[in-house]
Amino acid sequence: MGFLVGAGVGYILGAKAGRGRYDQIVRTYRKIVDHPAVQGAAGIARAKVGEQFGARSGRG
Repeated sequence: MGFLVGAGVGYILGAKAGRGRYDQIVRTYRKIVDHPAVQGAAGIARAKVGEQFGARSGRG
């Protein structure tokens, strides 16, 4: 989901600024997304969401 949002924003901004700027935005986005700290935070967030949904489905 996050990738699609980022790609969409990058596309819109890139279309207005030209292909070179679009490529720069995409490279920056990928660098941020691939950063170990971001990956770690995303893993923690996924685990917390999984815990929440797991706890709710167990109550039913």
